[in-house]
Amino acid sequence: MLKALIGKSRFLGALVVAGAMATGAYAFTATNTVPASTAGSGNGTISGYTVTAIAYQLNATTPTDVDSVTFTLSANATTAKAKIVSGGTTYTACTIAGGVNVTCNFSPDVAITTADQLAVIATS
Repeated sequence: MLKALIGKSRFLGALVVAGAMATGAYAFTATNTVPASTAGSGNGTISGYTVTAIAYQLNATTPTDVDSVTFTLSANATTAKAKIVSGGTTYTACTIAGGVNVTCNFSPDVAITTADQLAVIATS
């Protein structure tokens, strides 16, 4: 009888310890805080840029290759890319000065015989 009572006490003790551990684990997870956030939707007009003052610079040692192109955008931009071969898929990253003056240095240079289109991508 005493042996059965000791077995029940151990079981009851283990149950109390397990309950305390579960409560402690809950207490740690219950202290999380999540900051407020904002979500929403909207729309706006997408308008294009007008590209003017286009000038191609030839390579100094190989004048049959285009080294770079410069142009002016009609509005400020933070990013601009360009390509001068219509079949090409790779755009060259450009630098922007004053928000509107763009220079694109091609590397490798582009042969004049393959240059057939100026395509510009710009974003603000």
